[in-house]
Amino acid sequence: MKVIVIGAGLGGLTLAQGLRQAGIDVAVYERDGAEGRMQGVSLHVDDRGASALRGCLPPAHAAMVEATMGGLREQTLSVSEVDGALAVVGAQPSAARPGRQTHRPLLRAVLLTGLADAVHFGAEFTRFEQQTDGTVKVWCADGRTDTADVLVGADGIGSAVRRQYLPQARVVDSGQRMLMGATALRFAAGLPDLIGSNPAVARVGDLTMVLAALRFTSPPIVARQRLLPALHHDAVASLEDYLMWALPATREQPDLPPVLRRIVDEAWPEMTSTLRIGTIPPVPAWPASPVTVLGDAIHLARGFGGNLAMQDAHRLREALIEADRGRVDLVEAIGAYEDTMRASAPVPVKASA
Repeated sequence: MKVIVIGAGLGGLTLAQGLRQAGIDVAVYERDGAEGRMQGVSLHVDDRGASALRGCLPPAHAAMVEATMGGLREQTLSVSEVDGALAVVGAQPSAARPGRQTHRPLLRAVLLTGLADAVHFGAEFTRFEQQTDGTVKVWCADGRTDTADVLVGADGIGSAVRRQYLPQARVVDSGQRMLMGATALRFAAGLPDLIGSNPAVARVGDLTMVLAALRFTSPPIVARQRLLPALHHDAVASLEDYLMWALPATREQPDLPPVLRRIVDEAWPEMTSTLRIGTIPPVPAWPASPVTVLGDAIHLARGFGGNLAMQDAHRLREALIEADRGRVDLVEAIGAYEDTMRASAPVPVKASA
């Protein structure tokens, strides 16, 4: 069996690693360069993402991810100004599943390790055709083509695979924009000690700012030497503990207390980006075929989309292994995966008026 994956994000690479571990031929086509696009600096990895990584990655890769996560996050803190200083004024169980924070670019670098011969960068997918022999042929903008038994669209919210395969699926822009960034912990002036590993919501007037500190359990450069020396040195060379933050994107500069203002002002420019918030309304079941999708290409989940993408990858890997071993028909296996994926997809939340 051969599988073509479009998109070298977290879901696509988790699937590629899992298929390679199972001895299934895989090729990944990614339109961007090896550095990729900024898609956020941190990821809260819950039980779904952690299980997928353990199930799909080689042991050393999984150990590297585990060693460089932050502490356990089980509650959300409320932070506000009290007598001119920030203080924790409340705590509640987290709306998200318990988990640990990881550095998203580092996780992607770990996922890429060992796949140099399988991942093709600068290869923009343009279209596919299902062949009479049951295979799927794909074309890229630079003229290259490839053929496989299965095509997987793991190319995110703007999925070109989804646009052709499921044109009835549509992305709805909520109109909301979030400014996200990261700042070295040394500029946070006691805030990390205040909130620990838990996420915090700081309310200052009408403004809400989300904060989360990542203290690497093991320094990434040390963990690489010990666990995954094949990981590119540049992926860990300059990493340090940091504070992730997010606030609504506005035209005016927000009025922040000095400690929060410094956090924004000292943010790493390359880690600062504006995120568009969108949803994909549930798509009625479609007939299964050798073409399928995963992650943000079919269901958007604000705050935990990475976990769902990796969970999809894990489930699809298991389905394809069953088909490759001859225990189930290929299209039936993909259909079963899609049924499970649809059943566990999040219900879109309507934006407030």
